[in-house]
Amino acid sequence: MADDIYTGNASVDALSDRGWLLGHFKPEGDARHSEDVEIKWGVHPAGDERAEWVRGEHRTALLVLISGRFRVEVPGRSVLLDRQGDYVVWGHGVDHSWKAEEESVVLTVRWPSVPGYAVRSES
Repeated sequence: MADDIYTGNASVDALSDRGWLLGHFKPEGDARHSEDVEIKWGVHPAGDERAEWVRGEHRTALLVLISGRFRVEVPGRSVLLDRQGDYVVWGHGVDHSWKAEEESVVLTVRWPSVPGYAVRSES
């Protein structure tokens, strides 16, 4: 069935949905819709950082460095990813934030896919 297949380019498709390529936020019936997992292609300019910490996390996450230099902050620990393929995993209940120390590309996988974690803009 054609609806079960989607092809694209992560850099192009990431321009919508703040980089998220797959998850609950894609329309039902779209091959990219999932309540089990979310995948993000994150392209971050140097100095880009999360506006506020994620608190009360209910998901597990894996973040893999594709290029650049990227720092993930968790309570009591700062994790620097600076070699292609470096990654960090954190689980339920682990608050976190991040900052791109250089222009960076990261792939994030989180599960399950649940609404309610987006930082809302002030506009």
